[in-house]
Amino acid sequence: MNTKELIDEAVLLPVEERALVVDSLLRSLNQPESEIDKNWASVAKRRLAEMKSGAVEAVPGQKVFENIWKRFEQ
Repeated sequence: MNTKELIDEAVLLPVEERALVVDSLLRSLNQPESEIDKNWASVAKRRLAEMKSGAVEAVPGQKVFENIWKRFEQ
């Protein structure tokens, strides 16, 4: 399988699996070594689990920025 075929196959994966592939490839280029990287990875995994379980609700980025701008306008 050549690179183009591999990419063509990868884009057909569900979004979570594509994210896993991308993350794995990026980690192979720049492997996390510091304690900070490990902590961020732990936080990200916890937040993803919270999202999947419904414990927290996602807020669209546009809404987040609207709220920030409102704070500065007052």
